[in-house]
Amino acid sequence: GGLVMPKIKWIGLIKEEKMKDYQVGELSKNAKKMNMPTTSKEMMIKALPFIIPALVILFLSVYFKSGEFFLLRLYIIIGVLLGFLALIIHELLHAIVYPKNANVYIGIAKPITFVALASYPLKKEKFILMCLLPYILGIIPLILFWIMPITDMKIHSILFGLSAMGLGSPYPDLFNVYQVLKQTPKNCKIQFYKDDTYYIE
Repeated sequence: GGLVMPKIKWIGLIKEEKMKDYQVGELSKNAKKMNMPTTSKEMMIKALPFIIPALVILFLSVYFKSGEFFLLRLYIIIGVLLGFLALIIHELLHAIVYPKNANVYIGIAKPITFVALASYPLKKEKFILMCLLPYILGIIPLILFWIMPITDMKIHSILFGLSAMGLGSPYPDLFNVYQVLKQTPKNCKIQFYKDDTYYIE
């Protein structure tokens, strides 16, 4: 019965080096450390190629919709700002995949990175779902952008900004999924622990 939700706690503004303090669960003795970036700065840089598919999709969406760029800059910015506010929903979408006995801490790492921090072993498929679920924040506005007739430029521009933010912001999560697929065996669990990512066979 009902939605099985983890214990989600809002931690507010934290320093990046404090992030690892919230990722301390029980780590299995058999856990093997994955080869991953340890700081979010290194992560953001290493994962950058993973933003390319989102940019291509957005560019082609506008191009095929009209053959030219017809969007209104101001309203794109409004869409991006709304997308920025939706980052809190992005983190909640990560969080809800965890089971009810997990703790997930949601906050903002300075200067402005929204984070969902948890240390709990998830089955590989569930971990991938947890990483990719926030993409729906980009997919839904993009579908609306595709199917709506071009009568209202403002709405189209806002939808474009929203989908740009929704498809662009999870690129480090996509990088995580790629690394998990590349580095881990089939039936394993994946767990964040402090600054690192582990897999447990």
